[in-house]
Amino acid sequence: MGMQQLTIKRREGTGKALAKRLRRAGAVPAILYDGVKAEAVTVDPKAVLRMIHGHEGTTQLLTLKFDGESGNGARLAIIRELQFDPVTELLLHVDLQEVSVDRAITVQVTVRAVGEAAGVREQKGILNLVLHELTMSCLPTAIPERIEADVSALMIGDVLTVAELRAPEGVRILNDPGQAVATVAPPMAEEVAAVVAPTAAAAVTEPEVLTERKPKEGEEAAADEGKRPKRPERAEKSEKSDK
Repeated sequence: MGMQQLTIKRREGTGKALAKRLRRAGAVPAILYDGVKAEAVTVDPKAVLRMIHGHEGTTQLLTLKFDGESGNGARLAIIRELQFDPVTELLLHVDLQEVSVDRAITVQVTVRAVGEAAGVREQKGILNLVLHELTMSCLPTAIPERIEADVSALMIGDVLTVAELRAPEGVRILNDPGQAVATVAPPMAEEVAAVVAPTAAAAVTEPEVLTERKPKEGEEAAADEGKRPKRPERAEKSEKSDK
């Protein structure tokens, strides 16, 4: 995987007010963590988005350049987390982790299905990619761009597991070997779901359109009894006192 360079700037202070000013100026706050201390920095959100474009969920390895500073050698980092606004989808914050070329790290790598499943081609089944990312351990310079999952032999009901995947040399998959990666479902699965769903909805709404239930004979008598005016309690006490 080729490395890209990200320019960062040091910043003084924290807080929501400062973050808003930075975003209005076209930058976003970020944290660079080296395992011991955290440095407050800023990054260009457009540069970060360009770097992750087309790489799906795979962890990105970057070389860092401090704006206005002459470094004493390349500093490597990975993008550990990106925070987006849930409404505007604008990038709000970036977490960077500095790494060493000789120390293994844990990263996320995208899984991509390759080949046409036999169950899709011959049985009209539906391929389901269950696992979209793998957790892997490797040196920062050995992060694979993706892991390919060969699904060509899968028939309906078959399951491709993590144990059947092949990682590059020096890369170790940390997921459970028995975890499902992909499977082929029967072709009727979606059609059955479409038929069952409206029926279930009708069953829920049906009681709302039923006509009013006619009370039974005993219930009618109880209802009539309830409608009869009761003798005022005060009147009863008055009669007793008269006696």
